[in-house]
Amino acid sequence: MTYGYIRVSTDTQTVENQRFEINNFCARNNIKIDTWIEETISGLKNYKTRQLGRLLKRTHKGDIIVCSELSRLGRNLFMIMEILNICMSRDCRLWTIKDGYRLGDDINAKVLAFAFGLSAEIERNLISQRTKEALARKRAEGVKIGRPLGKLTQLERLKLNKYHHRIVKLREQGMSFNNIARRLHLSRNTLARYVHRIGLK
Repeated sequence: MTYGYIRVSTDTQTVENQRFEINNFCARNNIKIDTWIEETISGLKNYKTRQLGRLLKRTHKGDIIVCSELSRLGRNLFMIMEILNICMSRDCRLWTIKDGYRLGDDINAKVLAFAFGLSAEIERNLISQRTKEALARKRAEGVKIGRPLGKLTQLERLKLNKYHHRIVKLREQGMSFNNIARRLHLSRNTLARYVHRIGLK
């Protein structure tokens, strides 16, 4: 499949210029666009929430995405690099007209893949280091780390609410947290937070 991808940022902008560029490019290279993807959204929005994200999920080996320029994919380098990396991992080719990029199965793609992998690893390490430093600073300031007692996630609340009457009944019968947790296949700590939250002894 060959996809033509067009993105404009505002309703006042027109997609026709990009469509014209892509059609001319395809005519020169004897390519036919099978499906057009058009969206009006800021390039700063994460690609996963855009039609582009859905397009990337359904691409297969040998598919081609044609767009007018890299900036149509996103407005920051890391987002564009992530998108290009996804294309390479799915053996999907990405061609841009103004920039002249031809991402495919060649040495340039392999060099890019190495660069993407290295930059992603560096970014993960930087995030990890920043997180550790922030936690250490908070501990030094006396801030307690972790979820306060009595705080339950939405998922935990939904799971425990259906056991509410059984939990109340078993506690009134004097059963321990450990035994209730085992009987209901729950985490002992989650159960304790729930009981504390609803004010049950």
